[in-house]
Amino acid sequence: MILTGTEIVEQRRLGRIRIEPFHPEQVSPNSYDFRLGDAVEMYQSEALDFRQENPKVKIPIPDDGLLLKIDKIYLAATEELIGSDHFAAIIHARSSVARLGLFVHVTADLIDIGSYDRWILQLHAVQPVRIFRGMRIGQVTFWSAKGPTSK
Repeated sequence: MILTGTEIVEQRRLGRIRIEPFHPEQVSPNSYDFRLGDAVEMYQSEALDFRQENPKVKIPIPDDGLLLKIDKIYLAATEELIGSDHFAAIIHARSSVARLGLFVHVTADLIDIGSYDRWILQLHAVQPVRIFRGMRIGQVTFWSAKGPTSK
């Protein structure tokens, strides 16, 4: 069962959901908007290999934004540390972001119970698009689990 925005606030107050920093204006009817961190990383090589480390380069997001190119994967951390020992989380792009053709964390959108971190997003633009540090880029929903957890 999905938690409403009001219940997300209550569960955070009880310490069962952690969101730092927390901004009440980022609470939606059934989610919490998360923000983009201050940098992205890009793989240095055109061809990636699952059997080895793939070196990356870190690119700070300037005040006037960063133009993402097509056919590239950018890795970017969320501004917030988010997680829960009691609820599973699913992350999505905000609809306003999706309408501009920016895929945000298309795969691996389930955040396990017990995971608490700045999440690493996989950004992919279908056309050039400018991003800004601190922008509301996605939403997290929290879901109750049925059955024992492995944690």
